[in-house]
Amino acid sequence: MALFLTLLVVVIALICLISIFKINPFISFLIISILAGLALGIPFSEITAAVQKGIGDMMSSILIVICMGAMMGKLVAESGAAKVIADRIIQLFGRSYIQWGMVFTGFIIGIPLFYNIGFVLVIPIIFSLVYQYKISPMLVGLPILASLSAAHAFLPPHPSPVALVAIFNANMGRTLLLGVLCAIPAIIIAGPLFSKTIKRVGNDNQINLYVPEDSSLPTPSVILSFVAALLPVGIISLAQILPFLFSKDAKIITICSALGDPAIVMLLSLLLSTYLLGIRLGKSVKELMVIYENAVKEIVMILLIIGGSGALKEVLIQSGAGEQIALFFDHVAIHPLLLAWLIAATIRVCLGSATVAGLTTAGIVAPMMAHIQVDPSLMVLAIGAGSIMCSHVNDSGFWLFKEYFQLSIKDTFRTWTLMESLLSVVGIMAVMILSYLLPLLQL
Repeated sequence: MALFLTLLVVVIALICLISIFKINPFISFLIISILAGLALGIPFSEITAAVQKGIGDMMSSILIVICMGAMMGKLVAESGAAKVIADRIIQLFGRSYIQWGMVFTGFIIGIPLFYNIGFVLVIPIIFSLVYQYKISPMLVGLPILASLSAAHAFLPPHPSPVALVAIFNANMGRTLLLGVLCAIPAIIIAGPLFSKTIKRVGNDNQINLYVPEDSSLPTPSVILSFVAALLPVGIISLAQILPFLFSKDAKIITICSALGDPAIVMLLSLLLSTYLLGIRLGKSVKELMVIYENAVKEIVMILLIIGGSGALKEVLIQSGAGEQIALFFDHVAIHPLLLAWLIAATIRVCLGSATVAGLTTAGIVAPMMAHIQVDPSLMVLAIGAGSIMCSHVNDSGFWLFKEYFQLSIKDTFRTWTLMESLLSVVGIMAVMILSYLLPLLQL
């Protein structure tokens, strides 16, 4: 009981430092890691080494993937490829099925783009359609933003899923595939279906964000835009499929194993995108490098927060807390995946940050993994689902949505908060269903 009280105090202290005292999450993680080490009986002389090891182990496993993903996402946005993709999808789906076009647009754009970039990028798309078709902003806004949120929570190469894959030593390709299976029902329910129940919200607001696009700017073709945006998914899928087709060819299996490495996937994707969306369109190498430098600057704090979470995880592992927690939960009648979701959801509600909620939960749950029989990829997805639960006033996304759509606090709760909560609940339901189906299918 003393251990759980200590862990509860650790989590509450972390929440207080970030939300009440407004201390930077990275600094908060460092402070709490040191205090947790002392409280759990680790000698002071060993705590610093544990913190450094935790940060080093975490950064070594995710630094390349996240930085390359940020560079690629920035290029997709800067080159106009994301806008080309959106325009083409809207054209294909037409006015009658515009909601499903928005879902598809958000999902395709959401794979390479980080959430904040994607959010700002799709706002002009949303309001240009509101302006053009005279329809409710909720009908087009929620489906595309639900797709972005689901991609952020479930799919690599987004920071939290990538970090969780590394923490739980999960297979990136398997996590991506299962993440898509979980995201699809969640997006459908939280996007097109839910938006129809609140389509009157925000209709009376005078939103004038539509600005005609400058058609003189060169943009990539539709094919190039789709190919570039989907390169990571394509390479990962190829690396997973080819070994089944050529199971007797050891050389191909070896090559696919190397290609399936997340760092190699992102490096190849970035190099190909650099040519397709940059050099081929007349951009100089110098211009492209400036884009990449700016992309990395925008995610430095995310990287530091992830590193700080690694410090807390290592402290909990070295203290032996993980083994004690695992022994305790051997006698508790709650599924580990549901437990992880509950922990992540609680921290998310308290802190507001999906990334911090997911990584803090991983630090608590990871030490237990050696003692429980759970698919690591499903654990990643369960925590991802919990990390987007009930976005409210302590989440920047809540305020972005409120201000862009010019809603009251009450209406923002009725729309944005409920949409995020639906994604979370349907997501964990899908994870639990998969946890029972996969063993039966021997997958």
